[in-house]
Amino acid sequence: MRLAFMGSPEFAVPALRALVDAEHCVAAVYCQPPRPSGRGHRIHPCAVETAAVSLGLPVRTPARLRHDTEEHAAFAALGLDAAVVCAYGLILPEPMLAAPRLGCLNIHASLLPRWRGAAPMQAAILAGDALSGISIMRMDAGLDTGPVLLQRAIPLTARETAESLHDRLAPLGAELMLRALAEHLEAKPQPAEGATYAPRLTRADGPLDWRAPAEVLERRVRALNPWPGTSTTASGTVLKVLAARVEAGGGEPGTLLDDAALVACGEGALRLLRLQAPGRAALDTEPFLRGHPLPAGGRLGA
Repeated sequence: MRLAFMGSPEFAVPALRALVDAEHCVAAVYCQPPRPSGRGHRIHPCAVETAAVSLGLPVRTPARLRHDTEEHAAFAALGLDAAVVCAYGLILPEPMLAAPRLGCLNIHASLLPRWRGAAPMQAAILAGDALSGISIMRMDAGLDTGPVLLQRAIPLTARETAESLHDRLAPLGAELMLRALAEHLEAKPQPAEGATYAPRLTRADGPLDWRAPAEVLERRVRALNPWPGTSTTASGTVLKVLAARVEAGGGEPGTLLDDAALVACGEGALRLLRLQAPGRAALDTEPFLRGHPLPAGGRLGA
């Protein structure tokens, strides 16, 4: 098939490579423009652009699409059978949705209609869901509201992080998209009930509120790993919390209950298992505490 691929982060790269390996004709790759990142805020291309260049594919990086009629016309002129969309980051206007012969097919990292929106993997972990998965959806003008061609569920483990779930779902999305393109599948409307929304995460979501139950906070540590990450403050220093475990205990939320980083929560207690101080390497708690004691009776803040 003659396709366009539209995606930006690392999650989308396996799907792009799978399309090329399956000998589909990728006429154009659309992704987010290069942006400053890392130390020094140097300009870097996104993961999909890097992969596309290595594959010798033409890349387009428009900053916006909604009112760009020249971009709409250029997209239509590609003469596409379909567009494959995976975590692109821009809303496709109706002229672009309608241009490919078979429409625009989206790889979405949830079991739609649960967790429409920008952060479905993190939302599933935050909510304590037993399952996540991939949905292949024919896009419409709504936010992840289009009919679904194909779904596959996977169980979430008790130690699932956003990173581990990402690494499991990315290749699954590529596999299911190849099947959706190869087979004549019926697109089924999403159920009207059960829809939930996963809003975009920001750094403001990182600080842990010790008034919440320990189980909720433990899920938060996993769901926001690796980005934006969770944190707490100790004597004015911001510490990253990279792993934690629920344990028995109680007291004023935020109080350290022993000398080994057991913290009282709104319900129960949370044992901090891996921490990172500013400018330092991440460490398991025991070696971390040798250089950064957190004595019993002290308080941690948001």
